[in-house]
Amino acid sequence: MKINISKIITVVFLLVAGLSSTSCEDYLNVLPKGKKIPTTLADYEALLRDEYSNQTTNIEQANILLNDRYVSAYYMSYYPLWKANFNWDESADRIKLNDGDESTYYNLYRTINTCNLIVENAPGSADATEAQKNEVMAYSKVIRAISYYVLVNYYAQPYQQATAESESGVPLIESANLGAAYEQVSVKEIYDYIIKNVTEAIPYLPDYGTTIIHPGLGAAYAFLARVYLTMADYTNAEKYADMALAINNKLYDWTAFYATNQVQIEKPNSYTRLVDPAGYNYVENYYFRHGSSKNSTAENSIIIERTSLFENGDARFKARWKRYTVGADTYYNSTLTSYHNHGGFTTTEVYLIKAECQARANKLPQAMETLNTVRRTRILAANYQDLTASSIADAIGKIRRTKDNELLFSIVPFADARRLNVEGTYANTRTFSKTVEGSTVTLSPTSHMWTMPFPQGAIDNPGNGTIKQNVEK
Repeated sequence: MKINISKIITVVFLLVAGLSSTSCEDYLNVLPKGKKIPTTLADYEALLRDEYSNQTTNIEQANILLNDRYVSAYYMSYYPLWKANFNWDESADRIKLNDGDESTYYNLYRTINTCNLIVENAPGSADATEAQKNEVMAYSKVIRAISYYVLVNYYAQPYQQATAESESGVPLIESANLGAAYEQVSVKEIYDYIIKNVTEAIPYLPDYGTTIIHPGLGAAYAFLARVYLTMADYTNAEKYADMALAINNKLYDWTAFYATNQVQIEKPNSYTRLVDPAGYNYVENYYFRHGSSKNSTAENSIIIERTSLFENGDARFKARWKRYTVGADTYYNSTLTSYHNHGGFTTTEVYLIKAECQARANKLPQAMETLNTVRRTRILAANYQDLTASSIADAIGKIRRTKDNELLFSIVPFADARRLNVEGTYANTRTFSKTVEGSTVTLSPTSHMWTMPFPQGAIDNPGNGTIKQNVEK
C-alpha cells in the first residue's frame, strides 16, 4: 500500500486548519456530508479520545525481532517481513518486504497530525478559558512527543551523544496543513523537540489527566525519565523518576491476585480467561495507551524459549500465560482479557528507571532495594528472596531482566536493547541466538536489523519533503 504522507491528514482536519482564513459560511459550503467541523475546545479535545487512531502504538516488528511473541508458521509464510525479523535473516531486503506493514509509521504520524491540529487551532476555539485551552494543548504536546519518541527509536539509529547530531532521524512535521513542508531532521533534533514539547506542557498539566488516556503531570515526568535514560543522561532520568513517583508510587500486588485466582490459574487444560487488573484502572498507571492493537481480548502469545527469562515464582507471568499445544505447535497462550497498557507509562517502569540510575551511580544497595520493591509484589513468597548485586553490570542485568518482563510488548525492551548495544559496556540480558531449520542464527548488537526500514509507500510518496532510509535493508 503506497500512501502519500499528506493523505494522513483527513478532510475535516484540513478544513479546521484553515479556519483563520476562511469564513464559517465557506466551510459549510465545502463540508463533506456527515462531517462536523471542530470549533469548540470540547470538539478538539474529543479527537484525543479517538483510541483507535490517536491512542494506539504499533511496534509489532520490534516485538517480533526480539522474539517476544509467538509467530505461527502460517504468519511467517504469509508475511515475509515477519519471517525475516523473527528469524534474524540479515540477507532479507526488509525495505522491499515493508510494502504492506506501514501502521507504525502512518498511525503515529496521524496522531502527530491530530496534535498539530489541536496546538494550532485550540487557542481560537470557542467557549473555553485560557487555562482549559492550555491544558488540552499540553496533552497534545505530550502525546505528540511520545509519538516522535517511538518513531525515532524505531526508524532511526540509537541515540548517541557523539553522533546524534549527524545521524538522520525521522520527518519532523509541525503543521496539520495539507502539503505543509517538512524536513527529515537529525536524531538530536528529534530528541530536542521531544523534550521541548514536554517541558512546554508541564506548567499546564494537572497531576492526572482528564481521563487516563490524557497524560497528566505524572505521565510527563515518567516520559522524561524514559527519554533521558535513552539518552544515557542518568542524572536527569533519576530526577524525573523521583518526580513521577512523588505523584504516584503505587504498585499492584500480583502475588495477591495469584492467591485469589490460583485455582483457576493452575487448573489443568483450562484456558478460561480472567480479567486483567492492568487495564484502564490499574493503580500503577500514569497514562494508558494501547499497544500494537486496541482490543479487549488477549495479549500476544509467547514462545517457549521466552519463558526462561522470567523468574521462578513470577506471579504475573503465571497469571498471564499458560502452556498450550495445538497440533504441532506448543507455546504459552494468553489467559487474561482486558485492554492492555503497552504504550503508556506505569510506576513499575519508573521504579526500574530509578534503579538503573542508582546502579549507574554505583549505589548498588539502593538500586537493588528499588528493584526489590517491585519484585516483592511479583514473586511468590515461596520463591522470593532479596536480590543483591556484586557489580554495576550485575545490578543492571538483574534490573533489565525484570524490566523486559514487566514492559513486554512495549517499545521499552527494544529501546533499551538498542541503547545497551551501542554503549557496549553492559551486555544485554539475553543471548540472541537460536536454531532455525538446523542452522544457528544470531542477532548481533551491531546488526542493521535493530533499525526498522521506513515503509516503501512513505519513500515513494513523501509529500512536501524528502525521506531517506536510515538502514540499507
